[in-house]
Amino acid sequence: MSTQAFVSPDSIRAQFSSAMSAMYKQEVPLYGALLDLVSEVNQQTMDQRPELAESLHLTGEIQRLDQERHGAIRVGTAEELATIGRLFAVMGMQPVGYYDLSCAGVPVHSTAFRAVHEQSLQVSPFRVFTSLLRLELIEQPALRELAASILAKRQIFTPRALTLIEQCERDGGLNAADAADFVEQALETFRWHRQATVTAEQYQQLHDQHRLIADVVAFKGPHINHLTPRVLDIDAAQVGMPKKGIPPKAVIEGPPPRRVPILLRQTSFKALQEEVAFTDSDAQAEGRHTARFGEIEQRGAALTPKGRALYDRLLDAAREALGGVPAENNAEHYMQLLSETFSEFADDVEQMRQQGLAFFRYFVTEQGLAARHNENRPTSLQALIDAGHVRFEALVYEDFLPVSAAGIFQSNLGDDAQSNYGSNANQQAFEQALGAPVLDELKLYAETEQRSLQACAKQLELVNSRLA
Repeated sequence: MSTQAFVSPDSIRAQFSSAMSAMYKQEVPLYGALLDLVSEVNQQTMDQRPELAESLHLTGEIQRLDQERHGAIRVGTAEELATIGRLFAVMGMQPVGYYDLSCAGVPVHSTAFRAVHEQSLQVSPFRVFTSLLRLELIEQPALRELAASILAKRQIFTPRALTLIEQCERDGGLNAADAADFVEQALETFRWHRQATVTAEQYQQLHDQHRLIADVVAFKGPHINHLTPRVLDIDAAQVGMPKKGIPPKAVIEGPPPRRVPILLRQTSFKALQEEVAFTDSDAQAEGRHTARFGEIEQRGAALTPKGRALYDRLLDAAREALGGVPAENNAEHYMQLLSETFSEFADDVEQMRQQGLAFFRYFVTEQGLAARHNENRPTSLQALIDAGHVRFEALVYEDFLPVSAAGIFQSNLGDDAQSNYGSNANQQAFEQALGAPVLDELKLYAETEQRSLQACAKQLELVNSRLA
């Protein structure tokens, strides 16, 4: 088959993201209300901040803003993780980063499947935070064996989805008809099924160990547990949620409000209580399960290793000063501590660039293009910036924060779900289960920044000059 007939992985990803959003809107009506709120806040923010709108147009972020989503799933076995990785690869999504959530009392470790090149991200920034249950952290041997035996009996992928994955791997792509079929078949893995695969007693045993364990083990597949649109002002969204009948969590996870947003800020509405039928239930007897929720995120600048080290130190200091876990009863105090602590972090793009705290994309201006043949034109990056020949914008952070992810999980599982697993990071075991190494997100950001500098040098015809 000619490769000309293949649909690009970026296009398949965009189709899948749209189909997933439509399915989740049908399954969780509050998600639709969340999308409406985000759209309103984004328009208001751009109206109030024309410089932000200009930046979004310059970088191309405006094209992806309305379609931006991330989802989250939790799988139970190494085989499921490896196959989900192959499924995402059909859509051009690779595993980026390793996240250990066990230190926050959540018995999983995770990666984010996403596109890795800036051009692909512009087409579709869809990403899925994917967690693998860590059965070894279940202390009771009998319960651990029960969970393993239940998981061993299920198949979370349709036969046709597996066939299409193999076909794509063999042929190097999918044609339009097969790509559409793949999207439909892959969607079944993420669909909600109210029929549990366990008895009511087994569910309770798993639930009593940890609610997340019950969510992973007791159902036919890794139903998508949230989809997240991107908002430009998460504080406005947090205030607006109750007005839409959406109950928000008490604390926005991540850094405090800033003029220049950094990394990732997240909030969510509380998880739904959903009816489930256990294998030993009659038609009248139903149980309740709490797992799926809606989330909003605001993405800021991707930080360099230096910037990330400073962020981690300041976040730790704020949490230590709080003397407990951020929750409803201390939310206001925690936000005050965050703001005070983060006053040490530069809140100006030029200062952040000069101090090496964030990654940037560089763009040639019209003025720079007009002057590219002048004999006395500047040739160093700083001189080009000072002359107005090159401008820069912070790179958007495309990944996640383990502390924030754990905070979202915990707030939706209930405070009593917090267990102390200690620090059990094991990236090697995760990669062995996945069957592939995870990519280093910091290296990806550095490569994107370098490509933008090379593009500027080429446009300015600085053939023998290496911008740095």
